[in-house]
Amino acid sequence: MIFIKCPHCHVGLKVDEGKIPLDIASFKCPKCKQLIPISLLSKEEKERDNNSETQVLFCNQQKGKMGYLSVTANEFTPEQTIPLHEGTLTVGRKTTSQLADIGIETTDKAMSRKHIQIEIKKDAKGAYKHFLSDNKSKNHTLYNSKYLKDGEIVVMNNGDEIIIGRTVLHFYE
Repeated sequence: MIFIKCPHCHVGLKVDEGKIPLDIASFKCPKCKQLIPISLLSKEEKERDNNSETQVLFCNQQKGKMGYLSVTANEFTPEQTIPLHEGTLTVGRKTTSQLADIGIETTDKAMSRKHIQIEIKKDAKGAYKHFLSDNKSKNHTLYNSKYLKDGEIVVMNNGDEIIIGRTVLHFYE
């Protein structure tokens, strides 16, 4: 159990971080009904974090050896943390008729609804590998400052930067 304070009405809340779903980016304050943005971080990440507007919660569950995407906030997109899981996932702009497996909350129209594809599978040693490709998006994908070519597949590494539309993502293991 941890204690947090609503940034809007300043009510103190007890939160059992073990019961929070890994894909949640915010929750409503039970008193004022305003959204409280949260970021679930490991102990090491929490020690490095210095963002005062987002409530940082220690995650007892690991984000998974499969990694996650961290979405950097801008004028179109709120900060988000997106856990990944084994399999082939499409990632894109969240819409009411959701097309992607993972929808990013954004008004960034330069991001396609199915912009990138991430395939996660185990190698012979049992470690997870993360493969990234552009999903034939209109505005293409920047991976570590270089555009991905049609059909190109790259293996992602911890800290890699991915730009889809005007939205910046970072991959972390």
